[in-house]
Amino acid sequence: MKYRSGDILGKPEGRFNRSVFKSAGFSEEDLARPLIGIANSWNELVPGHANLRIVAEHVRKGIHRAGGAVAEFGVIGACDGTAQGHAGMHYILPSRDLIANDIEVMVEAHRLDGIVLLGSCDKIVPGMLMAAARLKIPAIFLPGGPMLGGIEFDGRKSDLTTMSEALGMLKSQKIGETAYAQLEELCGPTCGSCAFYGTANTMCCMAEAMGMSLPGAALVPAVYADRLRLGEQTGQAIVALVNRRISADQIITYQALENAIRVLMATGGSTNAVLHLSAVAAELNIPAEKMMAAYDRLSQSTPQIVKVNPASKYDMEDFFRAGGIPRVMQAIRSLLDTGCITVTGKTVIQNLQDYTFRYPQDGNVITTLDKPFSKQKGLAILRGNLAPDTAVTKPAAIDARMHTFSGAARVLDCEEAAEEAILSGCITAGDVVVIRYEGPKGGPGMREMYKAMKYLYGMGLAKKTALITDGRFSGTNNGCFVGHISPEAAEGGPLAIVQDGDAITVDIPAGQLQLHLSEQEIKARLARWRRPEPKFKSGYLGVYSKLASSAAKGAIVKI
Repeated sequence: MKYRSGDILGKPEGRFNRSVFKSAGFSEEDLARPLIGIANSWNELVPGHANLRIVAEHVRKGIHRAGGAVAEFGVIGACDGTAQGHAGMHYILPSRDLIANDIEVMVEAHRLDGIVLLGSCDKIVPGMLMAAARLKIPAIFLPGGPMLGGIEFDGRKSDLTTMSEALGMLKSQKIGETAYAQLEELCGPTCGSCAFYGTANTMCCMAEAMGMSLPGAALVPAVYADRLRLGEQTGQAIVALVNRRISADQIITYQALENAIRVLMATGGSTNAVLHLSAVAAELNIPAEKMMAAYDRLSQSTPQIVKVNPASKYDMEDFFRAGGIPRVMQAIRSLLDTGCITVTGKTVIQNLQDYTFRYPQDGNVITTLDKPFSKQKGLAILRGNLAPDTAVTKPAAIDARMHTFSGAARVLDCEEAAEEAILSGCITAGDVVVIRYEGPKGGPGMREMYKAMKYLYGMGLAKKTALITDGRFSGTNNGCFVGHISPEAAEGGPLAIVQDGDAITVDIPAGQLQLHLSEQEIKARLARWRRPEPKFKSGYLGVYSKLASSAAKGAIVKI
């Protein structure tokens, strides 16, 4: 069989290239095999990636066993958690496009035949999926798995984000310093992606739902031996894909993306998945408008059948033991396109028929279509005079009594100002906290308003206030929140002209985000508005702030 790598390694023209590979330790036998890359985001900074070195060793074993040669290389991977609440968060979303670009460069420069993508966290997963779609070669994504939950706190197993909730409780004197310090030691007991259903685990689940991971791969905990066995199976599977010439663009089709959206809605996943699935779709030239219409349309007919943290006390280990994504897809298979091909080389329906569930069903975590936890959408797309190009919210994480909320605007022009206002007691019941100039261009980088929401929770205001922003949220946030408001304030969207005291209504059932001003007043204020100077004028953030598209288009770097 002629492999892609043969373009540069074929004799006699490839003698020079062969000598370069042999200088790196490859043998004659290696160079006769399909050349499989492992794009490994292992590092010592991110708990979600700390186990990827050993996982990669098992992937290598599988590749060798199946007759492939391994070419492993490193990929950057920054931690959203560490970056929260300071200038580092500006870099997190922009890192997604760098990751896609880096993988493209390595694959094309070295003419790899296939690629295994190893990653776990928020922007690494979508960046890798973007690269797979762009490169159109055989590819499989393998996550490192979620961490286990921590000590019980506030009625449920804790996780890393519990620290931010606890800070609000400390400030309001609900807990003391001793309990706060103890929580630091015990809320994150193992490596792995965070133990809640945030963006990291959501995107791992989306990869599995669209057929880019082996069945069951998304939620096996990082410290389980099954995670290593999945590594070996993935190594074998990528060689089979290369030999069968099944490329990523044959798997990541529009129909496969619709399957992922169905799973997103059914599980109440992170709002950030809207941003990232749209970015993956853009690599396949699927219009952003078509994707936004799909989120809206599919949300109307996909009930929520999963309840996990932040929507309930159950964490990712509970979700895994309840059957994970295979159980979800089996439960909603009548809503899916089950003919889509996957990385197993089989269709969705064949995978479901072959899958063996190793733990009993748990109706507290995953229920059925005829008895859903909620018939309302897990995620919702809002429009209105504050969001002409759409905004995103997550009804699955919002108390039903807060699905409609009206209040007076309390306007802050950056994340730090909002956090200070909350912790100093300047936000009161009935306020709609407006955080603007945090969009893709204005942030830049569309930072998460994670801490602001956690502080509201800790201050006892989560069910008494709303928060709206052109920035993003963590998948672990709850309360009444709306993000991804487009156009963003820095682009002259209506959010830019909101003033303290303006009346705002969030109406999720009606799909509306409204500023209660006349059209004439909005136009008059916009006419007086002046675009602010960019916060960064040099370096990668300077480039990103010039080239980033709106949230409604996936916040991709568009030249």
